[in-house]
Order: sequence, then structure tokens, then C-alpha cells
Amino acid sequence: RTICFWRKLWILSPRLALIIRRLYKTIAKRMKLHLSKHRRKRAVPAYTVPACLILLFGLCSSLVNAQTPDSRFGGAPTAEFHFARLMYSNAPGSRRGRRGGAWMTDYPDAEYYLMDGVNRMTRIEGELVDYYGHGGRLISLEDDQIFDFPWLYAAEVGQWSLSTKEAAQLREYLNRGGFLMVDDFWGEYEWQIFVQSMQRVFPDRPIVEIDEDDPVMHVVFDVDKSTQIPGMNGIRFGSEPQWRGIYDDKDRLIVAINFNMDMGDAWEHAGSPYYPAEMTAMAYRFAVNYIIYSMTH
Repeated sequence: RTICFWRKLWILSPRLALIIRRLYKTIAKRMKLHLSKHRRKRAVPAYTVPACLILLFGLCSSLVNAQTPDSRFGGAPTAEFHFARLMYSNAPGSRRGRRGGAWMTDYPDAEYYLMDGVNRMTRIEGELVDYYGHGGRLISLEDDQIFDFPWLYAAEVGQWSLSTKEAAQLREYLNRGGFLMVDDFWGEYEWQIFVQSMQRVFPDRPIVEIDEDDPVMHVVFDVDKSTQIPGMNGIRFGSEPQWRGIYDDKDRLIVAINFNMDMGDAWEHAGSPYYPAEMTAMAYRFAVNYIIYSMTH
């Protein structure tokens, strides 16, 4: 939980995270020195003044940051393409509990590496993403800003829960021509959690297998759907790759479902010697196909 807290704080306000961390270390160090000495008289501890000054500076910085709009949250497009990530609440039955955060899996490293590849491998003018996620967009289904982005990514949808209002907004987005890619969920239990919310979005549209000859498999690269993209810790025991989707009335793919695989890890660990390079290359090809398809169909 502590790691989760620091990760969220670091994403929302890196400066404030550094200030609080330094404050914590300063207080801990001063207290250790103070308690190690004999108490000759009662006085204000030596750490009180600098700690208060740092705390005051931190509060002032947070107020300044609060006045500065963060383009990651609902910022208008500034390029032809942005990596747009869906934010959602965790399902009651999620293995992560109800404290939220499953949507943040692989963030912002997946965006950081993938957008560099998209700009190198295509003619799309994509916005690069830095280490703090700036350049990408974090999308809430309660915000109409979603309609500014043709492609939406959702991680660990085996943990998600969409309200009736959120499902209606996502349905409107997809019916208007938006494209959703879901990724990184495994096993029958997580599949059922995913389907439960997806049926709120499209109660009348079936989830079907994507055929080998579907345009999305060949729009830029010829990709092999028998390939299973593993997570950093490998492939889950007994899992088989499933490339599934939902189509609109004109037989266009509007939801790409990567089940029993983890493309987010493949992007995130593109620079790691411990993740197979051929799997990262394959995950890049699939992503490019999805993106180009979403912008041309």
C-alpha cells in the first residue's frame, strides 16, 4: 500500500512527492540524533524548525501545482495522436480490492516506450510521453474529452467495474467511431469480471474471435495471432492466447480484446535485457496495427 501511495503521488505531483520524501527523511534523521542524546532540558527539538520550513514549502508548492492544469488529465490534443489510457474503478471481486489502481498497471513506462516506437515505425505525428506520463492522456468516462481521442487503451480489465453512466459513455464513444484495446487479463475468473462490465456497454453485441484474414491483422504488419505475448513473469500456466473482438453494424472492429497475454509488459520492458526482444517487437507490431486501423476505419 505504501508503494501504491508513492507511485500515485509521484504521477500526480512529482515535486510534491520529492518534498514529502525529503521531509520524512529529514525528520527521521533529526529524531534519531535527538533521541540518541541525553535529555538535559526540555526544549524544542532541533528538527522542528527545518521540518516546519520544508513542510511549509511543500504546501506552497502543492498549491502552485494545483493552479497549473495537468494536461495528462483531460488535456486537449496537441498532436495527431496521443496514447490515451482509460481510468476506471476496481470491481468488488478484484484481486486488488476496492482501493483502485489496476488501470495504472505499466504506467507510464508502456506509453513511454510505445510512443517512441510508433513515431519511428509510422508516419503518425504522435506525442512522445516522458517518464512522468506527460504527453499521454488519462481518460475518465465521466469526461467528454474522450471524444477527442480515436484510440483508447485499458489495462487489467479483469479488475474493472463500469457504472451504468460510464458504460453508456463508452458505448457512445465506440458508436461514434472510437476504438478500445483491452489487455493484460488472464483466466476464466478475470474474463467473467471483464464481460460483466462489457455487457453493460454492448448488451446486444457478441464477443467473437478475430479471424486471421481480418484487416486489423494486416493493415500495416502481417501479424500471427497464434503468438502469445507474455508478461515479465512469463505465461500463466494453462493459458491460451485469445484474440477476440466486438464489431459494429458495418463489420468494423471497435473493441480489440487481448486475453491471456500482456502487451503492456512487452512495451514497458522494451529496454530490459530480461524480457525477450522478439516479443516486444511483436507487441509493437500489434499496437501499430490497432492504432492505424482505429484511425483509418
